[in-house]
Amino acid sequence: MHAMRRIGLFLLTNLLVVVTLSAIIQLTGIKIQNYAGLLVLCAVFGFGGAIISLLLSKTIAKASYRIQLINPQNATGRLLTLYNGIEAMSSQMGFKTPQIGIYQSAEVNAFATGFSVNSALVAFSSALVDRLDDDELAAVAGHELSHVSNGDMVTMTLLTGVANTFVMFFARILAFAIANRGSENRNSMGFGSFFLIIILENVLMLLAYIPISAFSRWREFGADRGAAELVHPVAMINALMKIDSNYNRATTKDSFAMAKIENRHKVSLFSTHPSIKARIERLQRMT
Repeated sequence: MHAMRRIGLFLLTNLLVVVTLSAIIQLTGIKIQNYAGLLVLCAVFGFGGAIISLLLSKTIAKASYRIQLINPQNATGRLLTLYNGIEAMSSQMGFKTPQIGIYQSAEVNAFATGFSVNSALVAFSSALVDRLDDDELAAVAGHELSHVSNGDMVTMTLLTGVANTFVMFFARILAFAIANRGSENRNSMGFGSFFLIIILENVLMLLAYIPISAFSRWREFGADRGAAELVHPVAMINALMKIDSNYNRATTKDSFAMAKIENRHKVSLFSTHPSIKARIERLQRMT
């Protein structure tokens, strides 16, 4: 079901990109004279969409999850301890304390987002706060702050932009070659080419998702290591074990799934997170 949802999202997204790109080319009268011109145009759209998504990520997250921001003025008890811990770790890592929020959810999870190191948001589910002790919660915070410090959100955006660019570019090159195979008119692009481009884009995007997912898994190991160094490996191990034991596999995936702590037992080429077992094994080497 999740795979079909992702494929459907790919189809819809690429359909909108193709329609928008085609409309702008028609309305502006842009003439693509060569491959270089096509590549530049695809780069504008490919990176443009990814960058806009990153710039709006905090606003979208706050609205989607109804995140309640916490600060020293409104936080008490464990939430104040969490805020103070994040403030201290952020200072230690050399960047501004991110916005910190809590969202009401039964999922035991957390995520970080934002367009720069000094303009980030770290959000925790209410269930995570309820079920983890202070050290485990601090370790999860350290994991998310490591993502912020490493610039993982920006790097993922750049990778997505590169993928979008070349997927759009090669889909059109292949569609043109297929449409003109055996044709006397070497510049013909019929109406059927429009749908051929959509199909090729989705196939190529699935292939592009493999290296993007590999990088995402690698960055999770890096964030775990950062949490272990900031707090303690055992605290992060215990946090992962509790996240694992409380994981609801019926939880619906959303646009922030890649940013969350997540839980994986079976890992494929398209998995954005390594397995909990593999993550714990790496952390155990640090104890």
